[in-house]
Amino acid sequence: SSSTSSGGNRVVTTTYTTVPPSGGGGGSSQQQPPLTAQTISRPGAYSISRNDAGPTQVFRVTVPAGVGPNQEFQVHAGSRVVRVRCPPDVRPGQSLQITVPPEPVVRQNQLGMAPLTSVTGEGGGAVRMSSQATLTNQPVIEAEEARRRQEEENRIRQQQQGRRSPQPEDDDINARNGSGGTSTISPPDPPSAPSAPPAPQQQQAYMVVVPPGVVPGSHFRVLVEGRELMVQCPPTAYPGMQVRIVPPAPEPQPSSGVSGVTDLDRPPEDLPVPSPRPQLTMQMFEVIVPPGVSSNQPFALLAGGQRVLVTCPPNAGPGQKIRFQLPVTQPSSKMIESLKMNYDSIKDGWTRTIRVTDMKFQWVRMDEQGDVDLSPRFNIDRSAYVRRLIFLEGNDERMRTGMLSLVPASEAAVDSKVTSKDDGKGREIVGYADIMTAQGHDFAEKAQWFHDTCSRLTVDWNEGHMRITVRRQFLLADSIAAVMSLSRHDLRKIWRFEFMGEPGVDAGGLAREWFQLVTEQIFDPDRGLWLSEAGNQMNMRINPLSKVSCPEDHLLYFRFLGRVMGKALFDQRLVACHMTRHLYKHILGWPITFGDLELVDEEYYKQLKSITKMKPDEIEYLYQDFTCTEDVLGVKESFDLIPDGANVEVTKDNVPEYLEACLKYKMLDRTKPQMTELLLGFFDVIPEPLLTVFDFQELELLMCGLPTIDVDDWVSNTIYKGKFESKRGSHQVCRWFWEIVRDDFDHEMRARLLQFVTATSGVPSRGFSVLQGNDGNIKKFCINGVDVDTCLYPRAHTCFNRIDLPVYDSKKVLSERLKVAIYTEGFDME
Repeated sequence: SSSTSSGGNRVVTTTYTTVPPSGGGGGSSQQQPPLTAQTISRPGAYSISRNDAGPTQVFRVTVPAGVGPNQEFQVHAGSRVVRVRCPPDVRPGQSLQITVPPEPVVRQNQLGMAPLTSVTGEGGGAVRMSSQATLTNQPVIEAEEARRRQEEENRIRQQQQGRRSPQPEDDDINARNGSGGTSTISPPDPPSAPSAPPAPQQQQAYMVVVPPGVVPGSHFRVLVEGRELMVQCPPTAYPGMQVRIVPPAPEPQPSSGVSGVTDLDRPPEDLPVPSPRPQLTMQMFEVIVPPGVSSNQPFALLAGGQRVLVTCPPNAGPGQKIRFQLPVTQPSSKMIESLKMNYDSIKDGWTRTIRVTDMKFQWVRMDEQGDVDLSPRFNIDRSAYVRRLIFLEGNDERMRTGMLSLVPASEAAVDSKVTSKDDGKGREIVGYADIMTAQGHDFAEKAQWFHDTCSRLTVDWNEGHMRITVRRQFLLADSIAAVMSLSRHDLRKIWRFEFMGEPGVDAGGLAREWFQLVTEQIFDPDRGLWLSEAGNQMNMRINPLSKVSCPEDHLLYFRFLGRVMGKALFDQRLVACHMTRHLYKHILGWPITFGDLELVDEEYYKQLKSITKMKPDEIEYLYQDFTCTEDVLGVKESFDLIPDGANVEVTKDNVPEYLEACLKYKMLDRTKPQMTELLLGFFDVIPEPLLTVFDFQELELLMCGLPTIDVDDWVSNTIYKGKFESKRGSHQVCRWFWEIVRDDFDHEMRARLLQFVTATSGVPSRGFSVLQGNDGNIKKFCINGVDVDTCLYPRAHTCFNRIDLPVYDSKKVLSERLKVAIYTEGFDME
């Protein structure tokens, strides 16, 4: 497509981009003829494709005033609006001849809304899994049920013995790849000795260990010399047993030519081209097994500047040297690097590591000696849980389903790569090196890397794009019908929006308005799906009784919202509402601790914590069982925290298990169906490994945007207590504090400080004068002066919007330690 300019005797050529009008169509299940852009008259989602066989059209247009060389301007070309780039030698007032390609053909999405599939059949818009889907998912479901039975047996054993056996490493499960963790691979030859070359036409055999939870006939993953393989458990095998496998010969690598298939990672022309990816180099490391580590026990260390998790081989023990390979971005001059662990430098807290056995990210906690904390029993100060989402095939290929649960943080794992599945070869789009490099950047660089990566995942415009047409008076209903008819591939296409009956052409403004209006409506507490957090009216939490408000389709709303939130993040759009903190942690797969319960229900948190200080006979007098009482429309109802919980009495021996059950119930179980759909919708768009570069504060800023903070209003509505009560804002440390906030902090750091103290980056619409506390009453921002001996770093009390600020002797120390406290929020720094 080209255009020529008539300016004197000169003829120049330029290009233009078509700006297709937004349109839509209903999710009809009947065959519809192709429609042009001007004949769309019904709301819905339409797939737009170009008909290159049609006739082209020639138009003559005039360059508008104010347009310079190489600048773009919009003109009407017949019934369409096109964007033209002004040639270098053309000036305003001169005319251009443009050739417009064939009119785009609008093909209506012929499938209606894809049904939600439920494993348990809860209703709320979800239907029970079909027999075909059940057969496909059966190995995964059986493995998960086996894992849960084992978990229940462990719980009973803990109560009887007062301790819990260490849990084995676990792995992600999906419907296509079977279940179970990554097995330990033991080649016939020692790891340090080179294996003999295989005989011609024969592949080397390996011994692998069947992971926990794997049942006969199901599949589990193994990693053999960098290749991930699926192994079917033999009928006579069981977890812990070794089986012999012979991997197939590696497939030849494709030649470096142009593939005939367009991949998902092809960058759109109008989006920035991402920077080159870091190059991986495999490096050999040699380490000494630390004291106290036994066979098959994991331990953490620093290798190549990153924390890794290594499992001690069965034939090794403390003091022995072992070797492993790890991909690094900066190759070392030494082929083998000896590493020494500095146990005194390890901080106590949860850390994300890379698991050497399968290159997955896993959470570990280091104890005071720097060892991996394998404390088996629940502890309110040390234990944490991470949501585990298992993907399953749904009744409709456009809509997956899944199973959600909370597992110990040390058992949760996530891939360190993203692959394209459209080419059938699983080409790697993002790898471990990309993620590790991005994790070391600041927030702005992380966000840019994330958006660049999403641009590579965006479906090319010429492959097709989506047109979403809605009626403003039926905005939510039309939007749900459109979005829920799309496949995961469609969700990564470029969307254009149209409000029926309105002349606006979507060049970005209509998309921003759509995301804003849709999220405002669905988060509206009057709809009954979400509730304002008791301690902060700006934060929203899932309504456990949403099925009472919307019994027929409440789960449909949450799946839709998950897709909208994922698409907004994918397209660099913002959503209109902030959520409570633990929901961001669930999205990221971050550890949920007992302290997170305080933000959800402060009174309940205090009651549970008081039990830990009771004497054994006082616990007996509570007459408490493993149930929780909830108010359901004014009626008190009891819910089991564990199977048959009403018949299990709380005693001094099972208090840890009771606290564990209460935490799981409050943080996930009572809203599990809603949270499952929200996460499934979100991950319909966003690959989970991309989120491993962010913390929960950064995710909130990325989804909701940086707030506009009026520092003057902040200062004038701050109260002072403790050592600052008499001098108030005139105290030297307080003056330093506000100088740092005004002069040294940018918008991001101010938002992070607000998150640190109030648990949200949102600012009330009427300013800081109406900032609310955990009891729903106004609690202004408070700076409490304390001695340095009391706490070394600033400490936040989000329930009271209070920061404990030590009386430092210099502004430099205050600035450094305030930044450390803000960036390490959520980890134990005492």
